Amino acid sequence: MRIILVLGFLFKVIFVFLPAMTVQDTYRHKGLRSRLVQNLKQKGITDKAALNAIGKVPRHLFIESGFVNFAYQDKAFPIGAGQTISQPYTVAFQSQLLELKPGEKVLEIGTGSGYQAAVLIEMGADLYTIERQSELYKKTTRLLKSMGYNAGFFLGDGYKGLPAFAPFDKVLITAGAPFIPKDLLLQIKPGGWLIIPLGEKEQVMTKIVRISDDEFEQTEYGKCAFVPMLEGIVK
Repeated sequence: MRIILVLGFLFKVIFVFLPAMTVQDTYRHKGLRSRLVQNLKQKGITDKAALNAIGKVPRHLFIESGFVNFAYQDKAFPIGAGQTISQPYTVAFQSQLLELKPGEKVLEIGTGSGYQAAVLIEMGADLYTIERQSELYKKTTRLLKSMGYNAGFFLGDGYKGLPAFAPFDKVLITAGAPFIPKDLLLQIKPGGWLIIPLGEKEQVMTKIVRISDDEFEQTEYGKCAFVPMLEGIVK
């Protein structure tokens, strides 16, 4: 009886923890990613590095279990803590606007699910990423590290950025900001730029290039919709 009970307990332990220990990326998933990449090309994404990265990153591992069968549809899904994983087109479009060169130092504001971070790392970014939600930060950092994605992971207020690690070649904000955070502008190298969904209820995708120490140039790329960028840290 003891042996049966012990074996039953071990079976439950293995059953519960096996999915967390096993990264499953099947030929079916790879085929769905390939189809997604073709879809993004048809929608106007031309950046080869961004497309290649999206073709490599297993998005289904960043999705909540209830939506995992829809992971390679071009849709956003909730990930908890009032946050979402952006639709692949949005990830590709923001990544394309960065015009990344391998080795460039990038600050991402809003780690979220970690999917955008993984795409940027695949594109060759030297990535620093901030998340304000403590539980999401812990979960995402654990996931990305387990997948071999190395970056500077920080729990912090995105509005303040990371002045101790500045300047950055590029800064990417993955939430809707009601205004342009001045602290972030000052953390961009001259010649570098910030990509930001700018606005409150409705945002406009905006690129802000730092021309010199005190001169900036702004370009708009159309309407978009993001969860709001909030201040402070949630522990």
